[in-house]
Amino acid sequence: MSRPFLRTELCDMLGIEYPVFSAGMGPVAGGAEPVAKADLVAAVSEAGGLGVIGGVAYSPEDLRAEINKVRAKTDKPFGVDLLLASNFLHVRGGIFSTPAKNAGSEQASPSRDLVPPETRDALRKMAENLGIEWLEAPPPPPTWEVPEGQSYAGAQMEVLLEEKVPVFASGLGSPAPFSRALTDAGIKIVSLVGNARAARRVAEGGADVVVAQGTEAGGHTGKIGTLALLPQVMDAVAPLPVVAAGGVADGRGLAAVIAAGAIGAWCGTAFLVSDEANQPALQKQRILEAGTEDTVVTRLYSGKTMRNITNPLIESWEASGIRALPMGLQGVLTRDLLHSISAAGRDDLLMNAAGQTSGMLTETRPASEILHEMVADASHLLGARLSQRVQVQVAV
Repeated sequence: MSRPFLRTELCDMLGIEYPVFSAGMGPVAGGAEPVAKADLVAAVSEAGGLGVIGGVAYSPEDLRAEINKVRAKTDKPFGVDLLLASNFLHVRGGIFSTPAKNAGSEQASPSRDLVPPETRDALRKMAENLGIEWLEAPPPPPTWEVPEGQSYAGAQMEVLLEEKVPVFASGLGSPAPFSRALTDAGIKIVSLVGNARAARRVAEGGADVVVAQGTEAGGHTGKIGTLALLPQVMDAVAPLPVVAAGGVADGRGLAAVIAAGAIGAWCGTAFLVSDEANQPALQKQRILEAGTEDTVVTRLYSGKTMRNITNPLIESWEASGIRALPMGLQGVLTRDLLHSISAAGRDDLLMNAAGQTSGMLTETRPASEILHEMVADASHLLGARLSQRVQVQVAV
């Protein structure tokens, strides 16, 4: 069977065959490792798209090792996704907020004393109503220290620069502090945004490509729908190229955003159920079983708005009225609750990030098959099928 054909400006810019990214998806279901590891990244890149490592939780040494694993599997371009926020410190089991200074030696996680007694009582009651025995979580073991004078992201960025990774992507923060070094190293900068204001900020900060991510997307997401957001971001950063994210899981979605002016698509949920995704079987199955309205946006798991497959814990959290803490500190609030749930074997209540396209997905498949079908259907729709359905007269 011949390979499908679909090219845009993005393909020429990144040296890829198809204008599709697989998202740099991070840790899920209480784990410390990302969904988007070498197997998924290499499979997508080898198939003609651009795979992206979910690098946020990696130490510099582990990130370098994962990059090398990708290169052992493919010689095609790929990317790494990091968070650009100097006030985040990683400890195993979560991202915790710290003062904006070098906190490399301060590996103790924030104290549970930050949680008011009435909130802890409400969380205990929540666990009780779900049939979960309340347990206090042990402190997370320390992980790598940030070198003196560097931020968390800066230490990781040194690896990207040394390894000359083809593409750097970020869903949080401006690339401005690193854009000169990245550009000088020949690394393309891709920045995800959820509104036009953020789009202008990352464009001014040196992004080569802006990704307009609509609220349909899984994981951390904003409030604006993709087809409403896309043209506003395009207008805000023109002539910078824009990629669309959120609601793209098949050829119809890919064709739609290209027709609307995007030069490609950033796809997460479609690849969450790929064979190569580092995702527990239960979480994959819950995505496949999800219906049209089975995702919900919640701050429960990270403190930021995150689209997730709904479950009784989320429903209980939303009904409780408990106010989430900012990203970084939310893990302190929920640490004991989520530890109790995990100890009880109730993985169905853990984080299961996924987008609204979950209702379209029905089976696990190789990432290459997902990508090729998406591209083939989009190519056919943008070509033969569209010309049969729509008549256009061009004025001379």
